[in-house]
Amino acid sequence: MTAPTTRPELRGHFGMVSSTHWLASAAGMSILERGGNAFDAAVAAGFVLQVVEPHLNGPAGEVPIIFQAAGGEPTVLCGQGPAPAAAVPEAFAGLDRVPGSGVLPACVPGAFDAWALLLRDHGTRELRDVLDHAIGYAERGYPVLPQIADKVAAMREVFTRWWPGSAEVYLPGGAAPAAGAFLTNPVLAATYRRLVAESEAVGGSRENRIDAARRVWREGFVAEEILASLAAPVPDGAGGHHRALLDGDDLAGWSAGYEAPVAVDYAGLTVHKTGPWGQGPVFLQQLRLAEALDTGGLDVLSADFAHTVTESAKLAFADREAWYGDPDFTDVPLDDLLSPGYAAERAALVGEHASAELRPGSPGGRAPYLPEVRLAGETSDTGLGGEPTVSRTGERAAPVEQRGDTCHLDVVDAHGNLVSATPSGGWLASSPVIPALGFPLGTRGQMFWLDPRSPAAVAPRKRPRTTLTPTLVTREGRGVLAFGTPGGDQQDQWSLTFFLRLVHGGMNLQEAVDAPMFHNNSFPSSFHPREMAPGELVVESRLGEAAIAELRRRGHRLIVSDGWSLGRLAAVARDPETGVLRAGANPRGAQGYAAGR
Repeated sequence: MTAPTTRPELRGHFGMVSSTHWLASAAGMSILERGGNAFDAAVAAGFVLQVVEPHLNGPAGEVPIIFQAAGGEPTVLCGQGPAPAAAVPEAFAGLDRVPGSGVLPACVPGAFDAWALLLRDHGTRELRDVLDHAIGYAERGYPVLPQIADKVAAMREVFTRWWPGSAEVYLPGGAAPAAGAFLTNPVLAATYRRLVAESEAVGGSRENRIDAARRVWREGFVAEEILASLAAPVPDGAGGHHRALLDGDDLAGWSAGYEAPVAVDYAGLTVHKTGPWGQGPVFLQQLRLAEALDTGGLDVLSADFAHTVTESAKLAFADREAWYGDPDFTDVPLDDLLSPGYAAERAALVGEHASAELRPGSPGGRAPYLPEVRLAGETSDTGLGGEPTVSRTGERAAPVEQRGDTCHLDVVDAHGNLVSATPSGGWLASSPVIPALGFPLGTRGQMFWLDPRSPAAVAPRKRPRTTLTPTLVTREGRGVLAFGTPGGDQQDQWSLTFFLRLVHGGMNLQEAVDAPMFHNNSFPSSFHPREMAPGELVVESRLGEAAIAELRRRGHRLIVSDGWSLGRLAAVARDPETGVLRAGANPRGAQGYAAGR
């Protein structure tokens, strides 16, 4: 088939910000233009996303961040809070899955502390400065996206019947806001203003003041209001009341932290991801399979490419289910999973026809864990479902599905600082807004399994095996590329395809973002109710009739989605030799935005 219409990527020398919402990109660029660095800009953009995309993330959600300071080493900042100390399997008695709604699946909120830690250690601005745009939009209003309007309308009965704090924020005057209307969240603005005021009253250095804000979040009025909202059982989206497992010791006892990324070399580049407490290594396993299968030698817009990438993804994601979990609690055989020899063994399973099997491997001769498979369509909507706003078909989910999703942002500056972050959780549709704070808790605990044999089984103080997966790429130790996308289980499929097309297809950033996308659903979903659709492959219609027909001939159960429906990629890049900066942003949904100069 022919390549997509050529679109130029954004270029400059000063700084670039690419994100899933134009207001976040503008806020980040504003910080850069006022003398801040990439870390300041990323934090400001992250806080804006919490306000303007509340259906996709919030202050009590989570965020994994991969960054490289100029002259430093790639580093992961884990903003994924763990399960409460009371999160033992017995706490979920009577359930076969951790629900995706209410307060029972709440983990320790991680996003605020992670952003604040990044600002303290690598930024240059005050907390007041990076919160200024978010507070302004919360006080004066922001334009409501059609997705927010649809989500709030779908949740109206839940809000009015069960979640009055949510109704206060999202049903002004008792009605759902129309798309394009301006919506405010004055309670959230007041929360952030008080947080800034209390931290500044401590005095001392900038770092001391930021640490004071972190303590206020964990132990001060924010923690007190969270705990007050959990003093009695809280209804979920179906009206079932549950007592939260989260307590004050959980909030006070955790903070975000740094760790080394997991990385592999590919095509002269080094690709860095989070550890196996996230799904990031599945991207790296797919790169190993791409090497073994010479995927880079294929036409990156062909049916052969889509088939090979899809069959490789099935194998890697099967390993995710069998082996991934918080490495502080489970022995993940990562060296074996990422070895070229293991990839060669697994590549032998890729044939000319599509597989509908869940086939994890046996790294080091170990027997894999196989979860209980629940086929798509076997369950009905319970009001307890988790992610994403795009359904498994790639279209925006029907309103009754009551799901959340994710955001993404990337920033690079002229100094060579590079940041990639994927904020999520704390969705307006999954947990009630805390009336005194203006935001809900997260529900990331739904990613735990209740089967104790699983490496991702629920346990006290354990991190859920999240889907959030930013990517950072270096060449000879210097940062050259950062990218990512929302989309739950689809993230490390869409982003992998983008990367292979960028490296092998002769495309620039924007062309690789724009190119026809696809993903498969032939493994258990990470979100309640954990369904699997064996052999199902979703493709954008722009892939072309001939390629679609060929994929059907090869046995894929094809769903042809709208031509511009899959993926919400954002990306920035830097040429270390010339200092030229580049950015691309997703046109799907008309809200992604890249800014720079």
